[in-house]
Amino acid sequence: MKRLMLMSLLFPAILFSQTSGKVIKVSDGDTITILLKGNKQKKLRLADVDCPENGQAFGKNAKQFTSGQVFGKTVKFTETSTDRYGRSIAKVYYDKDKYLSKELIKAGMGWWYFSYSKDNSLGKLQQKAQQNKIGLWQDVHAMAPWDYRKMKREQSKNKKIEASKAQTKTNKAV
Repeated sequence: MKRLMLMSLLFPAILFSQTSGKVIKVSDGDTITILLKGNKQKKLRLADVDCPENGQAFGKNAKQFTSGQVFGKTVKFTETSTDRYGRSIAKVYYDKDKYLSKELIKAGMGWWYFSYSKDNSLGKLQQKAQQNKIGLWQDVHAMAPWDYRKMKREQSKNKKIEASKAQTKTNKAV
């Protein structure tokens, strides 16, 4: 009974916290831009999922999948937080009740972002996609985007160190 009362109190807040807008840009598999009322644009980072980066294997496939699902459509979204780049993290719904992050994971176009998600059902969908070698799971060397980004940061850092060493040698030689 208490649950029913709590749900009836929270339902209007949940319902009205959803916003809708038209998808006008897909930056990558997990980042879209929405056009809101008043021609205001808002960049959204999808909650619960992390898709391969554009330079990574299956990055273009993930972007194409997201585009095919939502580009040009009016979607509903609920903001959950903000990331370190200032983008709104949001749960995006389309075609009445499809959850975009869930569809990406089911199609093997993204990883369940378990570090930031509490939805264990998405982990089960990922396992199923992996077992069936769907999408990026066809690649035996599939690398999680967070590992790929870390590798790129380390490569960049090493290049800066090498450039600094080369500059130091040049300065000593002069």
